[in-house]
Amino acid sequence: MDSLTQIVLGGAVAAAIAPAGHRRAALLAGAALGTLPDLDSLPIMLATDDPVVLMTVHRSFSHSLFVLPFVGWLLWWLFRRYGRGRVAEAPRRWFWAIQLALATHPLLDAFTVYGTQLWWPLPAAPTMWSSVFIIDPLYTVWLLVACVVAWFARARPLARHVLLAGLALSSAYLGWSLVAKAMVDREAQRTLAAMGLGDAPRFSVPMPFNTLLWRVVAMTPGGFVEGEYSLVADTGPIAFRGYPSNTQALAEAAGILAVQRLAWFNHGFMKAREREGRLELSDLRMGAEPDYSFVFEVAERDAEGRWQAVPPRQLRLPWEARRRLGPMWRRIWEAPE
Repeated sequence: MDSLTQIVLGGAVAAAIAPAGHRRAALLAGAALGTLPDLDSLPIMLATDDPVVLMTVHRSFSHSLFVLPFVGWLLWWLFRRYGRGRVAEAPRRWFWAIQLALATHPLLDAFTVYGTQLWWPLPAAPTMWSSVFIIDPLYTVWLLVACVVAWFARARPLARHVLLAGLALSSAYLGWSLVAKAMVDREAQRTLAAMGLGDAPRFSVPMPFNTLLWRVVAMTPGGFVEGEYSLVADTGPIAFRGYPSNTQALAEAAGILAVQRLAWFNHGFMKAREREGRLELSDLRMGAEPDYSFVFEVAERDAEGRWQAVPPRQLRLPWEARRRLGPMWRRIWEAPE
């Protein structure tokens, strides 16, 4: 999720657990801890300029549920052992405040489609429950309001009540997103089965800033199909559109490390295109045809027509997605003609 959401989630969690007299300190500490896992981008960028590595290593070691408990314990021990402040006064409460402020960060990220390596260093594919968009105001607003009220209410009971209410409402919204996704997936399964694609790999993801309009993509032998479904306006089958992908080139280049890394990271949901003898791979999960957030050039044909690896390059192609926001909002409430 976006940084503001992670900040207010960490702050709300820590402040709800810490003693009432430590409320402001817990809000600040939780905000910092909620940001900490995403700082992995800094050492990764110092270590490499490979965009495929940057994408696929982000949300790995710093988001691992095997790593973060040890980081939390170390921070707690250091503040308890060498600090003379809040942690030493209420060590048990601060232990859990620190642990949960850290752990909720990757768990929330796993609700997005990007992919979070919760079980790093195990080779399991990244977790992507894909039930909320990376920015969703209806999730964030409850936590933001709770943190603001708690900051001014300090040790008063109102602060804890509001924090718990904010956490409950935001969690309920995540629960709703899973219910909404299940409804969309059920309709997608019916439609794809009627098209002879019932067993095709697929994913669903909410469109920006809401959980009412969803995008569904399914892979086909020659490419993929894409469609939208509104939980408000649509009642019938999903209208899928078919798009080509150079699956032959993708198969020929399957031995290239960058191709393997991307296929593992995006669960195989990518589009291949050959342009001027170079292989371009688009991550189908983020964006919509023809605009994708992540497009990489990873290989080129040699004199004999075989694919050879090149230093991966992230392409900045013409991007028109912003113009779709108005039609997207209308599509929530209006079924296609």
